[in-house]
Amino acid sequence: MLGRFLEISIHTAVIQESLEFYQSLGFEQAPVGETWPHPYAVVTDGRLFIGLHGALIRSPALTFVLPELATGVDKLREHGVSFDQERLGSDVFNQAAFRDPSGQTVNVLEARTFSPPHLDSTVLTTCGYFSEFGLPVRDIAASRDFWEPLGFVALEEEAQPFPRTALTSDLLNLGLYRARSLRQPVLTFEDPDMRERLTRLRERGFNLSDEMPDSLDASTNAILEAPEGTRLLLMQSER
Repeated sequence: MLGRFLEISIHTAVIQESLEFYQSLGFEQAPVGETWPHPYAVVTDGRLFIGLHGALIRSPALTFVLPELATGVDKLREHGVSFDQERLGSDVFNQAAFRDPSGQTVNVLEARTFSPPHLDSTVLTTCGYFSEFGLPVRDIAASRDFWEPLGFVALEEEAQPFPRTALTSDLLNLGLYRARSLRQPVLTFEDPDMRERLTRLRERGFNLSDEMPDSLDASTNAILEAPEGTRLLLMQSER
């Protein structure tokens, strides 16, 4: 229903600073087109795509590409989606936006805005394996019922290491998080050797925070904040 996942769109006042931050973690830069009039860059590990936007956009936003968008918008409305932004016409770059029950912004564009780089395989960055985009929610059922008709499959809620429900799809997984300590979306990375990864990050001068659920051991889990404010949750996983 939503089309193909494109990127997680993030506003950053100083793109070069954010770009250097992600590249220092092992992300690769992707070639971008001339769709946007504002400064724009994209970084990827082959699985996660982060769009860095110089314009003041609602951020972070989940952005998808849906060809023949005008028709797609009508079909999404039939599934209960209420758009709060639309720019549709024969002489403009078609785009629309809506919010999910938790307030998360979702953008739908008619065409791609960058070309994926030619990577031999998924790049394992210093952060580990990108597992999901974590959404803090109060009403799990409302969010699950909203996302499932749009192409996501909800799994059973997990109690450990904190209450969360995974919503899976072919290119992007969402995590519905019920944890008071997580008050904004996070990019969640996992690795069985996360302790070693955290040690390497600290040795390189990265500041790591323990502002995360109390059930997560601070020696093997942490929050890393990007220059523009994006929060990366680095979690220890089972082998």
